[in-house]
Amino acid sequence: MKGTNASITSNKNKGVWHSMKKNYAAYLFLLPKLTLFIVFIAIPVVWAFILSFQEYQIIGGNEWAGLSNYLSVFESEAFKKALLNTTIYTAVTVPFNVITALIAASLIHSLGRFAQGFFRAAFYLPTVASMVIIAMVWRWMYNYEFGLFNYVIGWFGFEPLNWLGQSNTALWAIIIMQMLIPFGVGIILYLASMSSISESLYEAATIDGANALQKWVKITVPMLKPSTVYLVLLSTIGSFQVFTQIILMTGGGPGYATETIVHLIYKTGFRDFEFGLAAAQSVVLFFIILVISILQYRALRHDE
Repeated sequence: MKGTNASITSNKNKGVWHSMKKNYAAYLFLLPKLTLFIVFIAIPVVWAFILSFQEYQIIGGNEWAGLSNYLSVFESEAFKKALLNTTIYTAVTVPFNVITALIAASLIHSLGRFAQGFFRAAFYLPTVASMVIIAMVWRWMYNYEFGLFNYVIGWFGFEPLNWLGQSNTALWAIIIMQMLIPFGVGIILYLASMSSISESLYEAATIDGANALQKWVKITVPMLKPSTVYLVLLSTIGSFQVFTQIILMTGGGPGYATETIVHLIYKTGFRDFEFGLAAAQSVVLFFIILVISILQYRALRHDE
């Protein structure tokens, strides 16, 4: 038996090696990308995990800290507040963006080819624009003295609000900004997925007397479930990594009102120079995103 198992293993290894030799050109083309991945992603991730167990000093060497950095993360009030803010931001923006993208794509899909092309470009344009520019424009619109929002509410006799300068409105101001930016990637993906749905399904539903809303609910939405799962996962990961809007518009303030996890990691590492603690925060964030992604996938995954 041992000889037989060894022979089978040897044959498998020969088969793998023969396949690699046969497709060596493909591996050569993949080598630059693989090298970049290892150097700039794999090695930094492993190093960050190792760093999370150390008291790292740029000058003076490192000290092994064990789990003390992780204990500091879980005991930190700042991290708890950042986690709460990030969770609220994600829980509001992700469902809103995905649902509005689905509705917008459904409306666009019913239009002619020229109109579809126009609206594809119109909704995708904000995705191409830099978030730095978008955040700066929105910061101007939220300005207390001459911002657009205070100018508009002044028409109705309301007093101007310090949108980004008070704790009860700052986080929601950023959430509103994110909600009003079209989810261009979602719209484009939904439109592509709708084009692949067989027309025979809709024809059969028409014969059965279904109206447009019933077709949308019973056929379109279920058939788009794989795309929805992908967009929910993608949006959740992006929302938990929100950073640009925070650093440009509020800096995490006032107090910790708009502090998010990634912005806190940035401050811990590059302002306070506590690189071990920042690495531990990064690892905790990774596992939070991993657990949420698994739960979302299991809840939303398609049966087929």
